[in-house]
Amino acid sequence: MKNQKGKVYLVGAGPGDCNLMTVRSHQLLSQAEVLIYDALIDIPQLELIPATCRKIEVGKRGGKPSTQQQEINRLLVEHCKLGKQVVRLKSGDPFIFGRSSSEIQALITAGCEFEVIPGISSALSAPLLAGIPLTDPVMSRCFAVMSAHEPDALEWEALVQIETLVILMGGRNLSEIVWQLQKHGRSPETPIAIIRDCGRPEQQIWLGTLSNIVQQTAGQSLSPCVMVIGEVVRLREYLIQPESTNMIDTPVTTNNSQLPLAGKTILVTRSVSQSAEFSDRLQQQGARVIEMPALVIGPPSTWEPLDSAIAQLSSFHWLILTSHNAVDCFFQRLQAKGKDARSLFGIKIAVVGKKTADSLRSHSLQPDFIPPNFIADSLVENFPDKLPNCKILFPRVESGGREVLVKEFTAQGAQVIEVPAYQSCCPETIDPIALSALQNQAVNIITFASSKTVQNFCHLLEKSPQLSGSQDWLESVCIASIGPETSKSCQNLLGKLDVEAKEYTLDGLTEAIVGWVAEDQNV
Repeated sequence: MKNQKGKVYLVGAGPGDCNLMTVRSHQLLSQAEVLIYDALIDIPQLELIPATCRKIEVGKRGGKPSTQQQEINRLLVEHCKLGKQVVRLKSGDPFIFGRSSSEIQALITAGCEFEVIPGISSALSAPLLAGIPLTDPVMSRCFAVMSAHEPDALEWEALVQIETLVILMGGRNLSEIVWQLQKHGRSPETPIAIIRDCGRPEQQIWLGTLSNIVQQTAGQSLSPCVMVIGEVVRLREYLIQPESTNMIDTPVTTNNSQLPLAGKTILVTRSVSQSAEFSDRLQQQGARVIEMPALVIGPPSTWEPLDSAIAQLSSFHWLILTSHNAVDCFFQRLQAKGKDARSLFGIKIAVVGKKTADSLRSHSLQPDFIPPNFIADSLVENFPDKLPNCKILFPRVESGGREVLVKEFTAQGAQVIEVPAYQSCCPETIDPIALSALQNQAVNIITFASSKTVQNFCHLLEKSPQLSGSQDWLESVCIASIGPETSKSCQNLLGKLDVEAKEYTLDGLTEAIVGWVAEDQNV
C-alpha cells in the first residue's frame, strides 16, 4: 500500500469483535491512510490502525440522522483521487445488505481502483455465537436470510415454507414479523431467538416463541439484532456450555451479565500499540472499552547517543529498562546496528514491572533484578550490586522523568549514562469515538497507566472546546491509577482519585477496578 496511486478497499468487519476479522482485513487496517467506517463501536479502536490515519464515521443508524449514501460515495472517490489508501470498513460482509453496489459504481465511474475483502455476516455469526446451528439433518435442511427493514416487501407466503429464517434489521418491526408469520401458517409455538449486539461484551439473547416474544421484549431496544426463527433454536439448550444454560423462555445476557464489570464503560488512555492487552483484560470482565490513546510512541529526535552506547556495550555493568517501550526500542536499535542479545554478554539487566520483564523474556533474556513494588525509584534502595564505580546504561523516553532514580544512583557512586530510546508525544486530537462518549457522559471509569497519560489527557481536554469548559462531568467518573506516581498526577491535574492498584501492574489495576465496582454496587 505504499504506491502513490490511490485505492479503495471495501472491507467486511464481521460482527464487531476485532478477533473475528480476517487476517487480510487486519493487514489493510494497519496500512490505511483513510478509514471510512460504519457505526461499529469497537472496530476503529484496533491497535493496528496507524495514529496518522484519518478516521471518518459514516454509520447508518435506524431512526437517527445518518450520512447519505451519496456523501459516502463522494468521500471514497475524493480520498482515492488524492492518492490515499482508503479502507471502507463495513459491518459484516460488504455484499450482504451493505450497499456496496452503489459505492462500487461510483468508484468505477470515477476511474478509481478498488478491491472487496469478505467478512463474516452477522446473519451467520450471530446464531453461531448464540449456540444456534442454522442447519440440521432433521430440523433444518436449508435457511433463508432477509432484511425486514420493509416487511411489506417480503413474500411471506413463500418464506413460511422455509424451515429456518434469519432476519436482519427487524428490531423495530418485530410485531409485524410475528403477525405475518402466523398469518401465513407458522405455528404460534415456533421457537424464535433474538440476538442483540452479537459478539460484543453486551451481547443479549431473548428466547421464546412467536406467541410470547413480543411480550417478552416489550420496552426493550432490540437494534441491532438478528432473529432466528425455526426449530433449530431449541438445539441451543444442548449445544451451549453447561454453565450458560438458561430457561428457554427467559431473556438472557450470555455469560456477560454475571461478569463484574458488566454495564460499565471504561476509557483506556494507553498508547495505541499498548492498549489492546489491557482492553482485553477489561472486556473479559464484561466491560465495554473505549480507547483514547493519550500517548504516541516514536523514535527519538536523534539515535546518536544510543548508537554510541551500543558501540561500547562491553564497558557497562548494568542495563536498566523501566518500561515495555524501552525494551522494544532498545532491542530494535540493537538489531538495526547489526547486533543481537549476544552483545549483552556479561551485562546484568534490571527491569521494572512484570510487563517489562515479559518483554525482555520475549528476547530470550531473563532479568537479573526486578525491584519490589514494581516502582523504578525503588531500584536504588534494593539494588543487588555495589554502586561505587558501577557503570549503568539507562535507555529511556527522550523527555526524561526518572530524575530521582538517576540522582540517587549517582549520589552512591554509580555512573549513569542516560540515552533517549524513544519519544512519548501527545496526540493532536481526541479520538472521535472517545470524544463523543465523554461529551455524552457515557464513560464510567477512566484509567491511567502513567503520569504522562494523565498530563496528555488534560492537554487534550484543553484543546477540545466541547470539554475544555466546566469539568463537572468528572465528578461522576471514577479515576483509576496504576500506582503512586500516576495517582499524584491524577490528584494534581484532575483534582481526584478513586482507585489505585495495590499491585502496580495492569492485572493489579484491573483487580482494583473490579473491587471498586463491587464496593460501589453494594453501597
